[in-house]
Amino acid sequence: PAAALGLSLAFRQSNHEGVLVDWLQEALLHADALVINAAGLSYSSVPILDALLAFVGPILVANMGNIWKRERFRHHSYLSKAATGVIAGLGALGYELALTAVAELLKP
Repeated sequence: PAAALGLSLAFRQSNHEGVLVDWLQEALLHADALVINAAGLSYSSVPILDALLAFVGPILVANMGNIWKRERFRHHSYLSKAATGVIAGLGALGYELALTAVAELLKP
């Protein structure tokens, strides 16, 4: 879907907070927008939040599950403070919708 929207995509996955922070800091130099699903780190990671706050382009948080149907502590995501938008509860479709939103947000 990224190519059909005129976007190039770099996909990264890690379960390690420091690795994610390193990639986000690298994105400061190379990315126009971010789509992130930090899973359980969404509710606890100030370092990821800080890295996102340094990013100047659109940031879409995509949660596969509906966080408001889960445990109460998941109702607040640190990442939402840095997000341009949040998509939750639509499974893998959420990533496609996030890419569509990014394409729209990056239009001149």
